[in-house]
Amino acid sequence: MARVHNFSAGPAALPTSVLAEIADEMMDYRGCGMSVLEMSHRSSMYQQIIDDAEATLRRLLSIPDNYRVLFLQGGATLQFAGIPMNLMRRGRAGYVVTGNFANKAHQEATKYGEAVLLASSEDTNFDRIPNMADINARIAAEAAGDGLDYVYICQNNTIFGTMFHELPDCGDVPLVADVSSCFLSQPLDVERYGLIYAGAQKNAGAAGVTVVIVRDDLIAEGPAFAQTPQYLDLKTQAAKGSMLNTPNTFGIYVCGKVFRWVEQTGGLAAMAERNWGKANLLYGLLEHSELFHGTAQADSRSIANVTFRTGDADLDAAFVAGAAEHQIQNVKGHRLVGGMRASVYNAVTMEDVQALATYMKDFEAQHSLSPRSN
Repeated sequence: MARVHNFSAGPAALPTSVLAEIADEMMDYRGCGMSVLEMSHRSSMYQQIIDDAEATLRRLLSIPDNYRVLFLQGGATLQFAGIPMNLMRRGRAGYVVTGNFANKAHQEATKYGEAVLLASSEDTNFDRIPNMADINARIAAEAAGDGLDYVYICQNNTIFGTMFHELPDCGDVPLVADVSSCFLSQPLDVERYGLIYAGAQKNAGAAGVTVVIVRDDLIAEGPAFAQTPQYLDLKTQAAKGSMLNTPNTFGIYVCGKVFRWVEQTGGLAAMAERNWGKANLLYGLLEHSELFHGTAQADSRSIANVTFRTGDADLDAAFVAGAAEHQIQNVKGHRLVGGMRASVYNAVTMEDVQALATYMKDFEAQHSLSPRSN
């Protein structure tokens, strides 16, 4: 059976060449007589796998020596608690809420200290990134007042199709970012951040691995709270090389394969060019459509998640059903917002996007216009 055009928001499409490599090595990894699935995480063979994954990621992102790279479990969601537990030493941090996951992180942080709401776009249903000048002014005022342990953002908002195109100016306050759905989609200056983290299931590998990149000085003293669970103690995890307990061995192996694929296909600058090419094909179609309209404001559009709708829930449902008949899968919008969403992550090809664009044009031609609503 032919593979479908997969626009899933996560777990997402993986490169076919990576899947082929994994299949080839499934029964016998490089002559060792066993699968990676069966391999001890304490073996020298597996140590080579995890070391190579880290080394490749360091090359891709030019990660400085004073940053640790961790491969953890629990998804990005576990870090909603892990970040304040490790970093909220003054008991006060700033949050910019630009979508569902940023909001969840903000609410979780209130359990551990004062989570200052620096800005939010909830008043317009998260269709934009708040004004950066206003964010910067608020950060400066809070830092000069009672101080902030860190500033937190979700850099790309998977559900609402928005992303930061400019980072906040945090001064000496560390910037913490959930980059799950834009990780490895374009160049990223690690030194602008104190900590970044990403669930691997978007662009970096299979579900079950969370990549955490954190500056040494932020974890040198151990966690901010004595009662922090050992697993969430980033200093301990760094000292143990992500092996405090048995890690997601197979997931890390897949990550390493994906990192290599990104490197071998031109690196992050080339990946960004391809990704914006895919996203802009859809954005351009939406701008000229009389049936579909995008839900994100133009200056806040995501590189990874293109969100749109017709304004008629029944027509949206018909679109999604028809897409499946054309082997176009996973374009239904998130349950919180409805509509449609096409996630054009790294492994989604231009041919996939062209198939979707053709179907969108055909669908529009076949359906009379319905009243549109925002």
